[in-house]
Amino acid sequence: MNRSIRSRLLAVCALLLVGALTVFKVPLASSQGLTLLAAYTAEQLPASAPDSPLWQTTTAIQIPLSAQQITAPQLASARIQSVTSRALHDGSQLALMLEWSDDTEDASSVGAQDFPDAAAVQFPLVEGPPFFCMGQAGGDVNIWHWKADRQADLAARQDMQTRFPNMHVDYYPFTDPGLGALAGAADYNDTNYLPALASGNLLASLTLGSPVEDLVAGGFGTLTSQPAQGQNVGGFGEWSGGRWRVIFVRDLASTEAQDVVFRAAQVYPAAFALWDGSNGERDGQKSTSQWISLQLEAGVTAPPAAAQPTSTTASREPYIFVLAPMAAVMALLVLGAAGLFVVASLQARRK
Repeated sequence: MNRSIRSRLLAVCALLLVGALTVFKVPLASSQGLTLLAAYTAEQLPASAPDSPLWQTTTAIQIPLSAQQITAPQLASARIQSVTSRALHDGSQLALMLEWSDDTEDASSVGAQDFPDAAAVQFPLVEGPPFFCMGQAGGDVNIWHWKADRQADLAARQDMQTRFPNMHVDYYPFTDPGLGALAGAADYNDTNYLPALASGNLLASLTLGSPVEDLVAGGFGTLTSQPAQGQNVGGFGEWSGGRWRVIFVRDLASTEAQDVVFRAAQVYPAAFALWDGSNGERDGQKSTSQWISLQLEAGVTAPPAAAQPTSTTASREPYIFVLAPMAAVMALLVLGAAGLFVVASLQARRK
């Protein structure tokens, strides 16, 4: 077989192979993604107990983080470079625990120079993962956002008097003059003089029930808190020995249209973000992860909620249905190459 015929044969085989890979969307190179297994347990979930032995029955994974440098405000470099995560579910609720190193506990946002430590986890609300930073237009994400200052407020609400104990105020207008600096939001005679509270801003709520805020986003600049009645994510955070351990808890089912719905034995994309307050991190200045997979171990499940699109990779076509046609294509490639080889050999003999 001369060199010209051999070159044409190789070119035809290469084109056929590229065509097959394109049709069946097989990547030329791929890496193994991280999978976090939410182990099933029949015991009560340790929703506020990071030291519970139940967490040790799960497999922890370490998730790499990098500085958000895609849109302003950007983070120059990531101080928090990884987070360890574990997950549990009891058939009714899902619990996620994040653990990371942080030398300082930043749990106040009262002063203008104060920025709290924080953590967030997000899930797509559409089939297939959208952009991992806040989603995209047409690709909304459900975000659970824990903040250390909200955690501290549950124990004792912080105010200017907490941050500056030596401050002096004669009295606050529209409150009992005798209270002076001790007057709080609940002491106002008319909440219209507290515009954040009057407008329903969750940050001003006098009945804060969870340190976790339930939000939705569809791209940069679209982060929106869900209504107060839709705030259904619980949580707990504890700083000790230079490490934060933060737990998120929510029912697997939800009737909220902008909530992700979980079902056992399925896989869901998840992404994480962390903020280090002492590094001045807030808003888009954060450390983020790429998408990982969260898989709920099979077990007793809660009744399904109202139908809605769920972000699950398990609903994708099983590999067996891809391998079968791929095998057929490869067989055709082999047969085609053999046929070309025979034709080329006959031509060479005639010469």
